[in-house]
Amino acid sequence: MPISRNTIGTAVVGGALVLTLAALAYPAMLGVEKTATNTSRIIANTPYGPLTEADRDFVVKVRAAGLWEYPLGEMAMERGTTKEMKEAGEHLVVGHAGLDVMCRKIAPELNITLPNQASPQQQQFVATVDSKSGREFDSTAVSIMRVTHGQIFPVIAKIRASTENTLVRQLADLANDTVLDHITVLEKTGMVNFDQVNFQQTNPPKLPKEQLTPPAPQPGAPVVVLTPRPDLDVNTSSPTPTPSPTAG
Repeated sequence: MPISRNTIGTAVVGGALVLTLAALAYPAMLGVEKTATNTSRIIANTPYGPLTEADRDFVVKVRAAGLWEYPLGEMAMERGTTKEMKEAGEHLVVGHAGLDVMCRKIAPELNITLPNQASPQQQQFVATVDSKSGREFDSTAVSIMRVTHGQIFPVIAKIRASTENTLVRQLADLANDTVLDHITVLEKTGMVNFDQVNFQQTNPPKLPKEQLTPPAPQPGAPVVVLTPRPDLDVNTSSPTPTPSPTAG
């Protein structure tokens, strides 16, 4: 999903970013179950509008999601036992590569530090799925991903409705389409247990913040790039689900 420079705004002229030192701090809490505590606190004034603590955490959250869902998508493409499972993997890879392009473009404009690793909790998600095989691999991957996508979906809506920063708004637009696409293809596998998913989405485990926070990158470390895959020819724009009859 190529994203032009014009899509995310014009270049900053003459070093016009006016940033507070607080904007340079690495986010302290990025768990999937909640956003920053004080969502309205402005940490930087930028040419694209004010940047709040919640805006910054959202950009990092989107980046961190790709750092575990992209490799999990690759695993699903290779080890999924059904055509639908492999298709879901393709959508994860293409969708998060596109989001990663935008995150890496807007982060320098907003002076946001991006992680190079997912959080310990997210890394454990990948390890859990990787330990399974066959149909158990499929069902475990679908269950974890459907829960996490369901949790982030309302977060995207909240950011989109509240942010005054045009770059964050554009990222939220793309994230909304991408996550809805991922939810749709995961449901098409036929392996979503909606009762279980709804319970887990609304009753997340209480974990210490260090388990939920992506580690800060090493100083001077190059930014990890999620490789775009135009060869997969996958469209992750907002989908129209195909209605299916339910058992009466």
